[in-house]
Formats: sequence, C-alpha cells, structure tokens
Amino acid sequence: MNKNGLEERKRERKVSLWVMRVSGFFLLSFFLVPLINDEGAIPRLSGRANAMDYATTDGWGSWGNADYQRGQDLGQDQSEYGYFAWTELDPYSAFIYGFGDLNCHNKYERSWFINGNQMPVCTRDIGIFFGAFLGGLLFFRRGHNRWTIRDSFLSVFPDDKIKPLYDNDRRILAMWAIAAFAVIPIGLDGGIQMLTNYESNTISRLVTGAPFGLFITWFFCSSLCSRPAKFSLDASKVMLPGNARLMLMPESPDSQDSSETGGEEE
Repeated sequence: MNKNGLEERKRERKVSLWVMRVSGFFLLSFFLVPLINDEGAIPRLSGRANAMDYATTDGWGSWGNADYQRGQDLGQDQSEYGYFAWTELDPYSAFIYGFGDLNCHNKYERSWFINGNQMPVCTRDIGIFFGAFLGGLLFFRRGHNRWTIRDSFLSVFPDDKIKPLYDNDRRILAMWAIAAFAVIPIGLDGGIQMLTNYESNTISRLVTGAPFGLFITWFFCSSLCSRPAKFSLDASKVMLPGNARLMLMPESPDSQDSSETGGEEE
C-alpha cells in the first residue's frame, strides 16, 4: 500500500512521464538542433516574443529580416549578420526554431551559441524547460494522489517533514509560499529589466527560469492526478501525515439546493 492509502499510482507515473517526455524532448532539441546544422548556419538573431519574425526572409513572418530596424530599440539590421528563415531548414530543425520564434524573443544577447549557431530559445526558456523536466521527475518519483490538489502537491515531501503543516493546517500557506519562491524571482528579473536599464545576464535568467518551470509542472501533475474517485469518493480513506483525515462538511439546511457540499475539514 502506498502512503496515500491506495494500492497503485499508475496515473501519477503516467502523467509525470508524459510531462518529462515533452519537456525533455524540447530541452534536448534546443541543444541538438544547433549541432546538427552547419556551423554558422543560424546567425545572430533579435526578434519579438509571441510573434513570427524569422519564418521567411521577405514574406510572411519576416519582421526580423527587415532592414528598417537599424537604430530602433527592437530588432537589428539583420543584413549585417545574414538573413535567416527557419522554413528553409530540415523539418526537425524548422519545427524547433519555429517553436522558438513564436514563443521566444530570440535576442542574441540573452541566448547561447552552439557550433557557431544561436540556440532556438534564450537561456530563460532553457531554464524553464529544465525545471519543467525536474518537476515531472519529482512527481514521477514521489507524487501521490491525495484527493485535493494541495495535498497531492505536498505529497512529494516526506510525511514526517510536513506533519506540522497538517497539525496546524498550513497546507495552503505552504503551497502559496512555494509558488512565491518560484514565481517572484522570474517576475522581478523580467519586470525590473523592462522598467529600468537593468539587463539580466544569461546565468540569472537560467537560475530564475528553472524554479518557475519546476513549479508549473509540479502543480500541473498534482492537478491532473488528484482523483477522489480513486478513493470511492470516501474522503476518510485518504491517508495523510500525522494521521490527519479529510472530511466532507455536512450539507446545511440552507444549501440543500446546492450541488456541492460546503468543503473539507480535518
């Protein structure tokens, strides 16, 4: 029997393995694609986030290749470094660089170069996908369905370490604290950079991106794996640290027409 009171945890493994495969595929591809292309085939880039800038050299999605950007805050005179169109690459490389073009700004000063080629995404995204893989791995190894998202989220910790959270009912507070630890650094690094002359370096972007990615997939796995039906909809069957038990609050006379019970208590 697992520590949550169930005989198996197939869904936890299935969901987290899916997350690991997707994030791992992109993370590996970000490093592999610049290597399999000819040295210097991908020049220095400088585009926009959430926009197609390097799909073609002079047609749709060619904003990054335009010459009118000289001296502007965004973009660069691409002719100085060589025009680039990811649609002209092989299908695998085109998919990865197209993904980066759409989701990342592709600014050269915030990116790494491999084999003389700029990587498809900046180091912030490298950190996010690395963290996303770790979040999936964490839940794959230690995550358990414990009915609610918060309890499934906290299930990755040893029960004896988080027992005080259950004794004092600080589970939501703990989850919000972890979320703040993951989100605030990336928000501050990006926000201050946008509002001031501060320019973060590739290491700080990597370091702030990784916790954010880890939290996102950790929470994602917890959300998809929290299944009350696994306990036959009997909350008292859920095993929690410190012998705590979930209990559905009885329906009050004023809420007889409601389709939901009032909530949970221990």
